[in-house]
Amino acid sequence: MPLFTRRNLLKASAVAGAYGVGVGIAGKFGLAEAAPEPQVLKALKTTASLTDSGVTKDIMTWGDAGMPPVLRMAKGKPFAARLTNTLDEPTTIHWHGLRIANKMDGVPFMTQPYVYTGDSFDYAFTPPDAGTFWYHPHCNTLTQMGHGMTGVLVVEDPDDPTFDAEVVLNLRDWRLGGDGQFIAAFRPRDAAKTGTYGTVRTANWHQEPQYDAPAGGLIRLRIAVTDVTRIFSLKMEGAEATVIALDGNPVPKRFPLDLLLIGPGQRLDLAVRMPDNEGAIATLEDIRGTTPKTIAKLRAVGTSLKRNVGDLTALGENPVAKHDLSAAQKIPLILSATAESAPVDSICGTLGYSFWAINKVPWPGDTPDPTAPLAELKLGKSYILQLENVTPHTHPIHLHGMSFTVLSSSTRDVMPLVTDTYLVQPDEKVQLAFVADNPGDWLLHCHIIEHQKTGMTSYVRVV
Repeated sequence: MPLFTRRNLLKASAVAGAYGVGVGIAGKFGLAEAAPEPQVLKALKTTASLTDSGVTKDIMTWGDAGMPPVLRMAKGKPFAARLTNTLDEPTTIHWHGLRIANKMDGVPFMTQPYVYTGDSFDYAFTPPDAGTFWYHPHCNTLTQMGHGMTGVLVVEDPDDPTFDAEVVLNLRDWRLGGDGQFIAAFRPRDAAKTGTYGTVRTANWHQEPQYDAPAGGLIRLRIAVTDVTRIFSLKMEGAEATVIALDGNPVPKRFPLDLLLIGPGQRLDLAVRMPDNEGAIATLEDIRGTTPKTIAKLRAVGTSLKRNVGDLTALGENPVAKHDLSAAQKIPLILSATAESAPVDSICGTLGYSFWAINKVPWPGDTPDPTAPLAELKLGKSYILQLENVTPHTHPIHLHGMSFTVLSSSTRDVMPLVTDTYLVQPDEKVQLAFVADNPGDWLLHCHIIEHQKTGMTSYVRVV
């Protein structure tokens, strides 16, 4: 159960810290010179009880405990994982949001080979940033992610403020029929619009789960949207909820949670001040759509701790390089639909359609050489992504390997958030600045997976 008390967290931090004793680190994004014993992540098929209709077959996950484990590691300390594949198809692991070495990024054909049935692959890296992240395959993604392979990843900072408990929520849909079994992963008419929504909504593989938390206490609520399609508009009823971090990085100024939009690939950290009365309920809701939907509930237990959210010290900043706007080169990128109908091969496999494009041409083929990057960037130089969304739909655009700072939007005031995934609104023009400080080929794509797989994908090269 993803409820963690202070005692559990301290124990987990101590274990994570022990891994790093006497271990050197090579390079800013380099591999650890020596890694701890790897955590084994066994890719397998299983069953799970997701609805009242019975057991769902053909679930894909890591490990034997159902939902993929919440992986915990420590900022600046080496981590290792061994992927062993018992699926009947290839797979990989992408560590979404982590600024690590290119060879550890988990993209087949670009950064590593397939991990075939019966094979294994060792990942070893040192996370430079604290925060909430997640992990998923970058191979046959609509099927593998849609069938369960999405897990939350927490990088802890020992200097973070003290919370009384922590709750981790993995938000995702399932495409299930009335018998509780998987149905078609997508419908082409929906893939050409907002994407195909799931029929069963879950948090931590449960519908509307409830977790106990100390009355009057401060709870760190870590939320990861690991769904392949759904965009949420979040609201908290019955408790005070303050946004303290977005996509792994502390927000420049904390603000109350109020209808915040968050899309696939994004993460949100909240400080929730629980009600004082035992038994009182705080409800996290999604109000996007016609009727509010309950995501999860927190129930106050015990005598009130009478904590105050204003007493929380600031989260430490992550060591993301500061851009130089005076020397930054601009990279214009247009997010559009496409009139082409030929199937596209999006890094790993195809859906048989092309609906979406970057710079008006679906991947591959958005450059004169179909295999060339969108842009070749100089190591250490500053750049500004000028994203223009000319479609009537929202696109969560994710950049691998680096983080960017939000500079401006044509549709609203924005904070200078540091992030790796930006939710670009219809008809919005946005400027995102970053330093190209991590060498290699890095994917840039929409994280609505049907959009990614039907053309809204490319990559940049840092040399």
